[in-house]
Amino acid sequence: MDHLYSSLQYWLVNHPKILHFRWTEAQTLGSTPQFLTLTVLIYLAVTFLLSKTPLPSLGPNILKPITALHSLNLFLVSLIMAVGCTLSIVSLPSPLSHIVCFPPDTPPTGPLFFWAHIFYLSKILEFIDTLLIILSKSKQRLTFLHVYHHGTVVVMCYLWLNTSQSLFPVALVTNATVHVIMYLYYLLCAVGIRPRWKRLVTNCQIVQFVFSFLVSVLMLYYHFTGSGCSGILGWCFNAVFNASLLALFLDFHGKSYAAKHKDKRS
Repeated sequence: MDHLYSSLQYWLVNHPKILHFRWTEAQTLGSTPQFLTLTVLIYLAVTFLLSKTPLPSLGPNILKPITALHSLNLFLVSLIMAVGCTLSIVSLPSPLSHIVCFPPDTPPTGPLFFWAHIFYLSKILEFIDTLLIILSKSKQRLTFLHVYHHGTVVVMCYLWLNTSQSLFPVALVTNATVHVIMYLYYLLCAVGIRPRWKRLVTNCQIVQFVFSFLVSVLMLYYHFTGSGCSGILGWCFNAVFNASLLALFLDFHGKSYAAKHKDKRS
């Protein structure tokens, strides 16, 4: 067990490329505002155009293996990010205070910001979710919530890095963990196994947002009683985004499961 922990600690925290990572605008992949703007606009434009264009049906024999491979990929990436960021947090001298409140003017360097960068890029990879929904012709799944979430979360992750935003390690670990559960569910469905815990995925997402607000209270305490926390403007965007997502998820949760409960009763 000690050997496994040491190996994970090296490959996910102390490897030179991770330990000496630095987010530098115009040098790090995806670090320019132009890249961010074009990425989101292209995603929205392509989603709109494809959703309005009659596309040939690929059929389940083609679509399910693609969905399974995509889900497996994001399941593994999410698991590695959750473990890597957790080990990076544990390796800090004072984990709780540091992950909740970065000191002012914290440079975006080191393992935590490396995993934030991987997380940012993974959110662009998740755009494939939308393409698979369109190709499956499941228009009921192509909701405003889905497109809004996928498009805006990329902006949020960019701000994590660009503002050295306090509290992002907590958000990264919790979100990556939820995505481990979510993409495992999608993977099992794609290979013909439909788990009974679909509702758990939505419930975990709601709990994640509520938890982020509770931890934010601690961050604000550190910010206003100390010398301040880094990236407070980025956190403001994050807080508004999470609040909007929570409202949309609660609405989705209520409509989806209230309808199912009504069907069962009738």
